[in-house]
Amino acid sequence: MPLLLLCRWPRLRRVLICAAILSFVAALALVLIDHNVTRAAHERIHTEVSSVPERSVGVVLGTTKHLRSGKLNVYYRERVRTAAELFHAGKVRGLLVSGDNSRVEYNEPEDMRQDLIKAGVPEDCITLDYAGFRTLDSVVRAREVFGQNGFVVVTQKFHAERAVYLAQSHGIDAVGCVATDAIGIYRVRVRLREVLARAKAWLDVNVLGTRPKFLGPKEQVSLR
Repeated sequence: MPLLLLCRWPRLRRVLICAAILSFVAALALVLIDHNVTRAAHERIHTEVSSVPERSVGVVLGTTKHLRSGKLNVYYRERVRTAAELFHAGKVRGLLVSGDNSRVEYNEPEDMRQDLIKAGVPEDCITLDYAGFRTLDSVVRAREVFGQNGFVVVTQKFHAERAVYLAQSHGIDAVGCVATDAIGIYRVRVRLREVLARAKAWLDVNVLGTRPKFLGPKEQVSLR
């Protein structure tokens, strides 16, 4: 039956109109939240290492080292490179690598530690946070477990904006140091997922009051 004929049915027409309105409102909310996160973090995001204010610690946000295809993940590679550059430039005196180690065979912090050492960062200046399951966990644990109320977040721009937004929402003085982004369709897919991630971050902060999955005892960050 043609759609126009179906729409003549009053009940179905009302359902379609309501669905259209709800879809529009949801899309508008996603756009506004995305813009709000970018705006809130704008003045704290640095695209050059030379412009980053000095802090004791750089928090490197973890990601998988290899894609499903087996290729090296450009996001991983550039975070490691930028973190090492930040350290060698004297902008931070230690690196806190925060990532997922929820499975025996998967260890983001350890992978990054090994590659940071290869990049010339002394082993005793690298501290690992194995419970950085989400960006919120990494940011809040940096303060509540590792005692850092001000730090540099190292990740790609879209991610750094969300991390800084979460930090500000929890009263943490964080700035972002931007690692090079991917290019092409992969970048587009990641950016689209980021819109949803920002909506979740907004809900965590403003509605749900979400806390990290684990906190645990206080730990020291190793510094140069």
